[in-house]
Amino acid sequence: MTSALAAIPGLLFLTLGYAAVCAVSPFGNCRKCRGFGFQLKTDRRGRLKRGKHCRRCDGHGKRIRIGRWIYNRAARLHREGASHSNSQKGTA
Repeated sequence: MTSALAAIPGLLFLTLGYAAVCAVSPFGNCRKCRGFGFQLKTDRRGRLKRGKHCRRCDGHGKRIRIGRWIYNRAARLHREGASHSNSQKGTA
């Protein structure tokens, strides 16, 4: 019981910290290309060179964070639901 009570503030701290990161910086580096926008390749001599265009981030090197994606979906659902209910009230 005491370990569960000790874990709750830690989980709350992590959740609020991630929410703050999503609010301040909604985009993170792409996990596939690590923010470059392309894959790094090596030539025959072992030197790095630019590879293919990253398909996951479309060459931008950035992706939307999962928490921000969830927030955007929830906000859109709330907005659409509120506008739909307002239009229903006017027709009655």
